[in-house]
Amino acid sequence: MDYENKPTGYYDNNREEMLSFLPKNYKTVLDVGCADGSFAKSIKDRSGAEVWGVEYMPDEAEKASSKIDKVLSGAIEVCMEKIPNNYFDVIYFNDVLEHLVDPYVVLDKMKYKLSDNGIVISSIPNMRYHRALKELVIKKDWKYAEHGTLDKTHLRFFTKKSIYRMFEEAGYHVTTHKGLNPSKSLKPWLYNIPFLFTALDIRYLQFVTIAQAK
Repeated sequence: MDYENKPTGYYDNNREEMLSFLPKNYKTVLDVGCADGSFAKSIKDRSGAEVWGVEYMPDEAEKASSKIDKVLSGAIEVCMEKIPNNYFDVIYFNDVLEHLVDPYVVLDKMKYKLSDNGIVISSIPNMRYHRALKELVIKKDWKYAEHGTLDKTHLRFFTKKSIYRMFEEAGYHVTTHKGLNPSKSLKPWLYNIPFLFTALDIRYLQFVTIAQAK
C-alpha cells in the first residue's frame, strides 16, 4: 500500500468534528490509526485521560509517541495482542476500518478491549457520497485517488446500511449512526427530486457510528 506519498496534512488531521462524540466520563482512550497523534493529543489535553495509539506508519508512530501515553507501531491486526483486555472506555477508528483487509474480524476482537461500558466510535467514508456516485453512475468510471472516498489505499467500501450491518454482525449494539461532513452543494438535493428525497444519504462524505458490545 502506498502510504508514503500521501498529501500534506493526511497524517496530522485533528478531526475536531469527532471530538464531539466523546462520552461525558472516560478515563482511557485508544486511537487506532492515530497518525502523528494530533487527534489523540487533543483528547488528552481536553480531559487528562490516559490515551494510547496504534499507528501503521513508523515515522508517524514515533511522532505520536511524544504526544500521548503509549503508541504501538504496526498493523492493528499485529498489535492486537499487546492491547490489554477490558481496559478502554473509548476506542476510536477515524477513517481506518476501510483500510483493513478484514475489518469485521478486527471489530469482533476489539470488543474484548473495551471496559464494561466502553464504546467504539468510528467514521467511515460513504461510497454513496454524491461525487463518488456520479463517477460510477454517470461517468461509468472508478478512478482511485490519493485521498477521499476512492483513496487508492482503501480495501473496503461501505454505505450507511453496510456499516450498520457490520457492527451488528460483529456483536455490537449501535447507539448512534448518522451522516458526517455533509456536502454544501445543492446537487444531492437536486438528484433526490425523482426519489422524493429518500436518498439523502448521498449528502454525507462519511458516517459516524457509536456502538457498545452486546
